Amino acid sequence: MEPALAERALEVEAVPLNGEEAAVAVSERDVLVARADGRDRAQRDVLDACDRHELHARDPSNRTHERDTLRAVATILLCGVDVFFRGKLEALLPRHHFVTSDSADWPDLVIADISRVDPDDVADSYPEVPIVGFGGHTDTAGLRRAHEAGFDQVLVKNALQERAPQIVDELIAQ
Repeated sequence: MEPALAERALEVEAVPLNGEEAAVAVSERDVLVARADGRDRAQRDVLDACDRHELHARDPSNRTHERDTLRAVATILLCGVDVFFRGKLEALLPRHHFVTSDSADWPDLVIADISRVDPDDVADSYPEVPIVGFGGHTDTAGLRRAHEAGFDQVLVKNALQERAPQIVDELIAQ
């Protein structure tokens, strides 16, 4: 019989989740988020592991405990992003889940290459989702179109590479 996730967890952390205390356990193969009410056995195992480690949810605005608070995992939709740059983004944002437009998962964030997609189409397709657009530094017209379409962030490609973790954290926290 396989040991419970909480027993084989490499990392167990308490986090705020929708205004409630929750716990996250991460093993080599699994990630489990448990609400504080512990509705099922697996959730109770994770909460018990948190109790053993004396972990409690912390206020994410309190930066003194930033290391103790697990960052949110976002589903990020990539629109028009080539395979090479996708690999770079996956390396820069290893805790996030990347999908393409054929995925059934609804995104928490959209990253679009404005030189390969129409910014207006992306903005119209995902009106309630934060959108980051990037393009070449010489494509000022494309960058302007993305800004006018209502993208939350519009950057040149190099700036996105340099600041991707900070930008994603800011936008998914909204």
